[in-house]
Amino acid sequence: MLFDNHGRPLSYLRLAVTDRCNLRCHYCMPEHGLDWLSRDALLRYEEMLRLCRLLVRLGIRKVRITGGEPFVRKDLMKFLSALSLLPELEEIALTTNGVATAPFINDLKDLGIRSVNLSLDTLDRERFFQITRRDELPRVLDTLDRLLNNGFSVKINMVVMDGQNTQDILPMAELTRHLPVELRFIEEMPFNGGDHTSLPHWHHRRILDTLRERWPDMEAVPVSPQATAENYRVPGHRGSLGIIAAWSRTFCGACNRIRVTPQGTLKTCLYDEGVLNLRDLMRQGLDDDHLRDHLLRAFQNRHKNGWDAEKARRDNPVQESMATIGG
Repeated sequence: MLFDNHGRPLSYLRLAVTDRCNLRCHYCMPEHGLDWLSRDALLRYEEMLRLCRLLVRLGIRKVRITGGEPFVRKDLMKFLSALSLLPELEEIALTTNGVATAPFINDLKDLGIRSVNLSLDTLDRERFFQITRRDELPRVLDTLDRLLNNGFSVKINMVVMDGQNTQDILPMAELTRHLPVELRFIEEMPFNGGDHTSLPHWHHRRILDTLRERWPDMEAVPVSPQATAENYRVPGHRGSLGIIAAWSRTFCGACNRIRVTPQGTLKTCLYDEGVLNLRDLMRQGLDDDHLRDHLLRAFQNRHKNGWDAEKARRDNPVQESMATIGG
């Protein structure tokens, strides 16, 4: 097993394969998009595979593919096929917005991928357009249906935004009545220039109070120590509800995750500014032994929590887009 300097096991890699996306959610990027990374600035698939192979040997057991939107990158399925052959890797999961995912569902199933997180902030078509600046809700809902019909474990991630979609909290939660999904409400985070100096108006406690007012008999569900969400179940519902205190960072004490951005930057915390440029190290010709040494040193200098990581940033406040750091 792999441990950090605080004795926490590291077993979960979030790997962003692209910064590009086919939506323009305003909490993630501007309407015109970002200054997209050039092709050469991105990690190549063979570099990602080498890095995953090395990290799996060190103790990583789960890899989640994120973006941007993973399915806008060409030849993603070839990479996933190669990744699935790593003998000690126990799970490959995906986070997607669902717009371009449906054609690949059978192929994902054939590779043994069974876990998908679907980003969806409203069921109202007009509000979906206002939030994402794209009229793609029907495609996302079609993807959800196909995933469930093919036996995938689906978590739906909803970012709760004051003045944007709070009226959708209960309608979204109602999905769990008849669908075997985990609906997770996420505190809005300070990325892409958002406020990071005060608690969000719709923080995790307020979200919980809203759900409890509707379902007073809602019960807490035990979760693993490394879980980011507090989970709940409403009696009679097929699915479950979760709340992720992403701004409040209540789960940092047992975090088992590391991140690699599309350009190959290692982040040992979502809130740090990046601790290691893996792309450049690999392109400088470092062998696996030396690359492993760099990784292990980074893991032994991990911040205790997201607050410490944010405080340590060198005159560089948290404002980067989630699309550039892996969702």
